[in-house]
Amino acid sequence: MQQYYYIALDILSFSIPFIFSFEKKWMNFIRFWKPYFLAIITVGIFFILWDIYFAYQNVWGFNDEYLMGIRWFKLPLEEWLFFLLIPYSSNFIHYSLEYFFPKLQLTKILTQWISVLLLIVSASVFATNLDRIYTAASFGLFALLMIFQIFYQWEYARKFYISFVLIYVPFFFVNSALTGSYSENPVVFYDNNENLGIRVGTMPLEDSFYCFSMLYGSVLLFEYFRRKWNYSLSMSVKS
Repeated sequence: MQQYYYIALDILSFSIPFIFSFEKKWMNFIRFWKPYFLAIITVGIFFILWDIYFAYQNVWGFNDEYLMGIRWFKLPLEEWLFFLLIPYSSNFIHYSLEYFFPKLQLTKILTQWISVLLLIVSASVFATNLDRIYTAASFGLFALLMIFQIFYQWEYARKFYISFVLIYVPFFFVNSALTGSYSENPVVFYDNNENLGIRVGTMPLEDSFYCFSMLYGSVLLFEYFRRKWNYSLSMSVKS
């Protein structure tokens, strides 16, 4: 049964948020399914291509003991699903927090200072680790995202910085399950020559930064698509 280990993680992580998406008394979140899935899939395509590239570079690999055996471009089916199901579940936490605690947000100035600090840290790590592919890519992408955040000062960061602290808890347990915390061998294994060698539990530190980039990126796209979707709906009602 251990060949269903990874797929079970995907499904369990996704199932509860997905079920609650249909709840109509409060959030009725499923009404946003078109822009939400469009945002997740768009960002997911980028990270799947990233994943494929690193798999072919042997930066990481996957243990067949815990997989069903279906692969495309060196990625198991479970990994493809990861980039659809985990962002859905993770950002559902963000929007639940936003719904139930609408006033919970950082000030504009504090958000800007946090962004500047994160840029300094990530850019420094990127510049000093260009010889480590995963480190350079994850911190470099994060630094680029922070540059855009500082320049455009997107309001969404004021709430997402708080949400990510909460999101990180289930993300930590899921990623730890994939990197060997709860299994005899890791599902995903890494070439430590291509990362800092610093682990948060059993997962590389870089995973935390790529996670933020993936999730916040899909939030930004969702908000953009949602505005366009609402505009289109309002125009259709008027016509």
